[in-house]
Amino acid sequence: MRYSDNAKRFGGMGDDAWEIHRRAWVKEAAGEPVIVLSAGEERSATTPPAIVAAAKQALDAGRHHYSPLTGSDALKAAVAARHLALTGQRVTPDSCCILAGAQNALYSVLVCLAGVGDEVIVPEPYYATYPGVCRAGGATMVTVPCDPEADFVVDPERIAAAITPNSRVILLNSPNNPTGAIYPKAVLEAIADLAKKHDLWVVSDEVYADFVYDATHVAIGALPGMADRTVTLGSMSKAYRMSGWRVGWMVANPTLAGIITDMASCTLYGIPPFIQDAALAALIDETGEIESDRASMLADYRARRDLVCEHLANIPGLTLRYPAAGMFVMVDVRGTGLDDFTYAARLLDEENVGVMTGTAFGPSAIGHIRLGLVASQEKLVEACTRIRRFTLSLAA
Repeated sequence: MRYSDNAKRFGGMGDDAWEIHRRAWVKEAAGEPVIVLSAGEERSATTPPAIVAAAKQALDAGRHHYSPLTGSDALKAAVAARHLALTGQRVTPDSCCILAGAQNALYSVLVCLAGVGDEVIVPEPYYATYPGVCRAGGATMVTVPCDPEADFVVDPERIAAAITPNSRVILLNSPNNPTGAIYPKAVLEAIADLAKKHDLWVVSDEVYADFVYDATHVAIGALPGMADRTVTLGSMSKAYRMSGWRVGWMVANPTLAGIITDMASCTLYGIPPFIQDAALAALIDETGEIESDRASMLADYRARRDLVCEHLANIPGLTLRYPAAGMFVMVDVRGTGLDDFTYAARLLDEENVGVMTGTAFGPSAIGHIRLGLVASQEKLVEACTRIRRFTLSLAA
């Protein structure tokens, strides 16, 4: 059978890198004492009970029919309010589209903004799905390296050097997955100037905007002159422990929101109403119970970050990249004499710790492993103990 050339565009997630992740899950399912830190989700954590209860109540009330293509008016208004609180940018509900997670939002936006012959400029390390998403509409992803020694913060001059007549979009991810880097305001202002000078869109993936520890999150869409040319992506998945519910959004100008709505009529055809009601309950949070749970979760992640960095510091052969945000810690393993894939594979085989290799995130991350803060503090300490033991065995 024959397939369209479009089918070839969706790969590029680094199969070798994901092989270790899959093997870790197989070992765990077989009952081995493996600690899986390769995912971006704490699988033992559950969605707050108040959110689950809202979904159940909506189902009992018959909220399981078709819904507006890109979200109810009430949920859009709640997203607009959250966006204002988080970024300082005031938007109207008709600038918001509710979609099946930030990944669906990213795909929808890039297909509408960058087509055949267009270029999308992406600082790397980048999230692993970016190459396939950029290619989905026929565009070319042009990567800009970020230096580990600069904590993976992009140099705007490198973005300037990457701009060509075919450039259409600058795709940013701050706070960044996998590195935890946050782009300072001065850097974002320089990128904004480039976007305005060359008439470029900026797509800003801000899924981890809640997980900020040692810096201030700055939204590029809130900078002067950037509202109409910026698309901001957000999600319920991380901040509300709702990854499997698939609720995310894009915030843009109303014209693009209308185009995305037309696209949704051909693809998604709306998020189930009972899931929207659960998301609305989470964002409105009338009792304060959900916000209390979120505050506790975020404090715990910060404590986990500090704990892991403390236990992995000063291990010969490892260089720690201290994250300012996010759910991950990047560790440079080149000092061990092993490449990142070999290090991660042997760590899994010999110490039953599953981590993600840098290969999945672009050339700037090669030689690093990404360790997710997605286990209890006790398990993270045990994982660090195993990593230390394995690394010291290499030196011996």
